[in-house]
Amino acid sequence: MSVSITFPRIDERGRAYVTWRPVEVKLAVTPPQAGPAVAVTVSARRLSGGGALLFADHLTHAGTATLDVTLPASGAARSVWIGGAYPDASTRFGDVTVEVRTRPGGALLGSRPTMVRVRKNANRLTPAERGRFLRAMATLNGSGAGRFRDFRDMHTSGAPDREAHGGPGFLPWHRIYLLDLERELQLIDAEVSLPYWRFDQAAPNVFTRQFMGVPTFQNVVDFAPSNPLRAWIGATQPGVQRGRGVGPTTVPDVLTEAETLALGGRALASAAFAPFAQDMQFDPHGAAHMSHGGGVITNPGTAPQDPLFFLLHCNVDRLWAKWQWGFRMHDPAAARAFTPGSTRPGHRLADPLWPWSGPLAAPRPTTAPGGGLAASAMTNAPGLSPRVRDAIDYFGLTTPAHLGFAYDDVPFQMGGA
Repeated sequence: MSVSITFPRIDERGRAYVTWRPVEVKLAVTPPQAGPAVAVTVSARRLSGGGALLFADHLTHAGTATLDVTLPASGAARSVWIGGAYPDASTRFGDVTVEVRTRPGGALLGSRPTMVRVRKNANRLTPAERGRFLRAMATLNGSGAGRFRDFRDMHTSGAPDREAHGGPGFLPWHRIYLLDLERELQLIDAEVSLPYWRFDQAAPNVFTRQFMGVPTFQNVVDFAPSNPLRAWIGATQPGVQRGRGVGPTTVPDVLTEAETLALGGRALASAAFAPFAQDMQFDPHGAAHMSHGGGVITNPGTAPQDPLFFLLHCNVDRLWAKWQWGFRMHDPAAARAFTPGSTRPGHRLADPLWPWSGPLAAPRPTTAPGGGLAASAMTNAPGLSPRVRDAIDYFGLTTPAHLGFAYDDVPFQMGGA
């Protein structure tokens, strides 16, 4: 007799992943047999420095390290909710394993390796994590000939710029943009997640030749010979142009995290998305772009040509996620969680987001590089054609849908913080 452990979704290699947000996993005795129910305990075996798991019989942030379950001998499935135990994330697949053992006795009936995969501070990545991310980015770029071209062409001047900036859709649009890129990276290496550059702190491990490179006096980024980004082509010219305003010990002149989180108001009962999103678009977001003093990253039409752009925007999204957690702002229907009064196409709650919605009629862009949103091995949300509202409840607190990502310092918590 054994027990099968079935996650709701797996990748093409049969691997399952979790974040802080638990998922519903099915346990069943196999093969089915006659006899009494089987008493088991579900727990996790964790390698040194690996991820940790929590278990519950319903969706909650308050799981436990072990869970007693009774399984029908007939093979009928029972649900267990499994999520990462904040803040213990994985560094690689298989550094934590779900185990099902008899109770009492402790005989192993089933096991399944997994990974608590979350977005992490780029300055704290292990060398292996950094290497996987760089190799996946370089593969996506394909020396200028790869799938990355679509991401470059999504974030350009003119009509596309009006979809992504200057209105309440700024944060939702970029959340889906990052998610699309991250999912494409995970098709290359499923263990990869987007790291973030926390630009209100010095990042000595980010601005090195081995990672995001070091600009020369000619504002051309120098990469180590072993760095996969050495072959990067953002547009038509090889290499990356970036000013020397930020270095290993630089703390850019931007709002701190605490100042940013207070932009929408400090009181739990009155904080609102509108002032938060409007002000943070300029500082710290715009200020972080301009802190480099030159190069493609300072111009919205060319910024994605620098791979650092994605680390910068991942931090912008993290700040929104932390604001949502701190002020309980995950419900798209809540008036203070978004700005429902916008009249601009692409910036209204029910609007489909370009370019994933396909070609649209003018004045919205009539081209759609990249097609629909990339699929995920963790969730079927938000589908091929996401809307503005789909980006808000990324943790699936108000609906069963979740977007399959999380940040290393933003926990899953039912009911807010």
